[in-house]
Amino acid sequence: MENFKDVCCQVRLAIVIPYFKIGHFEKTLVSLARQTNKKFKVYIGNDASPEDPSCLIRKFKDQINIEYTRFEKNVGKSSLTAQWDRCIALTGEEDWLMVLGDDDFLSENYVQSFYDHLLEVEKRQIKVVRFASQIFFSETGKLSQIFTHPEIEKSTDFFHRKFIQKATRASLSEHIFKRSAYQKKGFRNFPLGWGADNFAWLDFSNFGNIYCINDAIAYVTMSNENISRQSFGQSFKLEAKVAYLELIIFKYLKSFDQSQRLDLLHYFERFIYDEGRIDFKFFTKMVWIYLKEKAFVQVIKFNRRVILNFLERRRRA
Repeated sequence: MENFKDVCCQVRLAIVIPYFKIGHFEKTLVSLARQTNKKFKVYIGNDASPEDPSCLIRKFKDQINIEYTRFEKNVGKSSLTAQWDRCIALTGEEDWLMVLGDDDFLSENYVQSFYDHLLEVEKRQIKVVRFASQIFFSETGKLSQIFTHPEIEKSTDFFHRKFIQKATRASLSEHIFKRSAYQKKGFRNFPLGWGADNFAWLDFSNFGNIYCINDAIAYVTMSNENISRQSFGQSFKLEAKVAYLELIIFKYLKSFDQSQRLDLLHYFERFIYDEGRIDFKFFTKMVWIYLKEKAFVQVIKFNRRVILNFLERRRRA
């Protein structure tokens, strides 16, 4: 196993940790200390947390190349993406970035696997790398199945596979992305940062290909403390979902193939029905989009569905 002090001149990867909770943080640091390849630097940005990690960080100072910063103002509560951004701003000139959750951890070969595939990634001019992942359920200590992916997958295909087919999962931690793509696009500031990572892979790849590595694993912790839990911030998550679905439907729909576009339109339509957000603006926009898709039968069906939905809501009132 390499010592980070011997390889710092070769570092191309920055691992950024937006820190707030100490509960699983040691497990995160242990996984970094155990990496078989030490060609990375860790940047930790403390979001004015009441839980001081400095003693814990000092335990690993001889095993990991760490730069630690405590911010005096908490921004993650109002804008998670703003916290990600200011933590990324701590980094040096590494050309690849990873934002790792403070409760997530990595298999020992994670960094080595990244460098093993890097030549092929850059040969294909790919800006986003996705790893296999497992969910770690902190309450039980159990792991989910391993989620793997096609080696080369269009970001639009993945979006469709996740949201329409419900066939996979993804989060921020199991991705590495090109700094230049991040600088060009940035993270979208959705409420709670909810869905900002999903949209980033579309943006950073320019709705193109993602390279997937299945021989290393990111372990993503699910606990009662993280925002992914079902009961947390439902109204904010709802507004975020509205925001990114409207972006997909009204601005980027043409980036998907035709069958995916119709699936997305139906998904969005059902979502609007379920949330009781039907209005004249929604109706006219959807009719216009279906017409542009030359889905004339769908226009008729859409009108019928709107009428039936309206009558059902009146009946329940």
